Amino acid sequence: MADHYFSAEPGSADVRRTVEARIWGREYTFTTATGVFSRDRLDIGTAVLLREVDPPAEPGTFLDLGTGYGPIACALAVEAPEAQVWAVDVNTRALELTAENAGKAGVADRVHPVLPDDVPEDVRFDQIWSNPAIHIGKPELHRMLLHWLARLAPDGVAWFVVGKNLGGDSLQRWLTDQGYPCVRVGSAKGFRVLRATNAGPSPS
Repeated sequence: MADHYFSAEPGSADVRRTVEARIWGREYTFTTATGVFSRDRLDIGTAVLLREVDPPAEPGTFLDLGTGYGPIACALAVEAPEAQVWAVDVNTRALELTAENAGKAGVADRVHPVLPDDVPEDVRFDQIWSNPAIHIGKPELHRMLLHWLARLAPDGVAWFVVGKNLGGDSLQRWLTDQGYPCVRVGSAKGFRVLRATNAGPSPS
């Protein structure tokens, strides 16, 4: 089976490097590695998301879904000093890198890099941020999004960035149809930035 960034245990050699990124006016140096998403730079879609959406104005409990090496999670924790950020990924190498990068950013105590099943059941999220793994396929993508959106707080908001040619417009309609009213808040470099809110049933 091919080694993907959404593989649980990347089979490629763990070759590390650093990348520079400017997020919300701050400079970051992240450690990346082979076998993780966008290891050579801050992904274009992620950069569009972070440029089009302002950082949280208040602390809360946030989810970075598909954290990769953790740029979104680290930036959220830095910008909201009292926030708790759950950085979720299926890729164990990505989680190791997120922990390292959170340490370098001084937010290791508030960034929690974990596998999906390791998020406590009672945690609810004020905001979800994601550049979702579209390439896992539509059925699995939809299942994943519904699982996490069900844990969005009643007044919560979810931010997504999706390539237009990868179904960004259809995903916007689908989210609305599922009870999460979704609007496009930005569009740049072939990506759609979407904002979904929680109008669906409360999780049991």
